[in-house]
Amino acid sequence: MKPHIVALDVDGTIVDYDDMMTERVRDTITRVAEAGHHVVISTGRAVSGSHEVANRLGLVEGFVVSSNGSVITRLSQDLEDGWEIFHVESFDPEPALRRMSEVLPTALYMVEDTELTRWASGNFPEGELASITNLRTVPFEELTTKTATRIVMRELEGTDEEFAAAVERIGLHGVTYAVGWSNWLDIAPDGVSKASGLQIVARELGIAQEHTVGAGDGSNDMEMLEWVGHAIAMGQAGDKLKGVADVVTGSVVDDGLATALEEYFEL
Repeated sequence: MKPHIVALDVDGTIVDYDDMMTERVRDTITRVAEAGHHVVISTGRAVSGSHEVANRLGLVEGFVVSSNGSVITRLSQDLEDGWEIFHVESFDPEPALRRMSEVLPTALYMVEDTELTRWASGNFPEGELASITNLRTVPFEELTTKTATRIVMRELEGTDEEFAAAVERIGLHGVTYAVGWSNWLDIAPDGVSKASGLQIVARELGIAQEHTVGAGDGSNDMEMLEWVGHAIAMGQAGDKLKGVADVVTGSVVDDGLATALEEYFEL
C-alpha cells in the first residue's frame, strides 16, 4: 500500500471525553505510522493541546493541523523546540464577536492570535481549554482588537437546542464555524477547515487525495470526511456526519478508531 495521510480528530476519536486514550488505540496508531503512513493530528484544539496528544502517541516527525485548520505546525527532531509553525490563517474577529455578543451577551469568548497566545473574556470551566500556559484574561473589548486564527464562544446557560437556535439568529458571515459540544462554537477564517489544512499538508508531502484517510465524530469534521479518500465516522457521531462517511465504526468507548484502522490497513 502506498503511503497515506491518516488524519485523526482528537476528542471523541483518539481520546474519550475524559481525555483518556486506550492502549489499543495508541498501539494501532503506532503501527499505522510504523507502516510508513503519515499520521496527522487534525483537531479543533489549539497547538498546545494537539501537541500534547502527538507526544502521547510518540509522533516526532510530520505535521499537525490545529485550531480547525487555522494553524499547521511541523514536527521535527532537528528543530530546537521539536516543532515550528508551518502555516497560519487569520482574520479580523471584531464583526463576529460583536454580533455574537448582541445575541448571547452572557457568553464567554476566547481568541487565539497569530502568535498562538489565547485571550479569554472570562474563566472557562476547568479543563475545557487544554492548556493555560499561554492564556490571558482580558476585557471583551480587547478581544476585538486582536488578529485571530480562531474564536471560541462558550455559553454556560441554556440547552443545546437553545444554543443552536441562537447561533442561527447570529447569522455569521465571512467565517467558517462549527457547533460543538456543551454550547460551544468554533469559528475559523472563511473557507478554513480541517480539510483546507490537510490539502496544504498533502501538497507538501506529495500525497494524492485518494491516498488519504480521515476519522472524526463532530460537525467540525464534516469537511475533512468529505475531502479524504476514505472517511471514518465514529459510532457516536451525528447522522449528518455518518451520511458522508465510507465507514461507520464503533464509538470512542469501544475503540472504534482502532477497529476501523485495523480493517483498512489490514493490521
